[in-house]
Amino acid sequence: MPATTSTSPPPTSLTRELVLSAALEIIDRDGADRLTMRRLGQALGRDPMALYRYAENKNALLDGVVELVMGQARLDPTDPDWAGQLRTFARSFRAIAIAHPHVVPLLVTRPLATPLALRPLGTLRPLEDTLDLLTRAGFSDQEALHVYRSFQGLLYGHVLNELQELVDNPEETDDLLRLGLHRLPIAEFPHLRGLASTLASYDGAAELEEGLDILIDGLRSKGPVPS
Repeated sequence: MPATTSTSPPPTSLTRELVLSAALEIIDRDGADRLTMRRLGQALGRDPMALYRYAENKNALLDGVVELVMGQARLDPTDPDWAGQLRTFARSFRAIAIAHPHVVPLLVTRPLATPLALRPLGTLRPLEDTLDLLTRAGFSDQEALHVYRSFQGLLYGHVLNELQELVDNPEETDDLLRLGLHRLPIAEFPHLRGLASTLASYDGAAELEEGLDILIDGLRSKGPVPS
């Protein structure tokens, strides 16, 4: 009787990108708190101990995931259109936040517990590139840093605001019921309940563009800044 040969494909070779991508899938589905080396090993069909070659612990794994997603938002410091580059980066950052809402706390609040110089290099790249972009455009080093801080605050505040505009019942046509605001006591929250239609029509993309207009127009009005 001839020997049977297995038709199962050989296991895929592990790479850092493959490990981080699998970790991102778990975070997207269940949140960062549910990510463990054991679950990640199960998802990859590997012994969890093999994963420590790519991340020494969960914190390093989370840092790697942040670097992975932030690699999707880059700007070109050599472009003379500094305002256009800020807009492009902002739109990319918003797209990342919408695609990976469970990663947003890692992007926005996790760095608060880590000194700047100890953060993963990939998370510092936007800062370095923005400073490079702005100083090339004529801002001083100090001015560029102030602009970056304002720009970062705008982005972080926007994505946190947009992601909290959650719909309670998407199938409901009445705005008050759709947002779940009918549960709030009328006497205590009259203004919030009265804004149901405005809240329901929230346009995140338009809100971001308006915020960028205010920031960029304000910078240009201070002059002398290239337009």
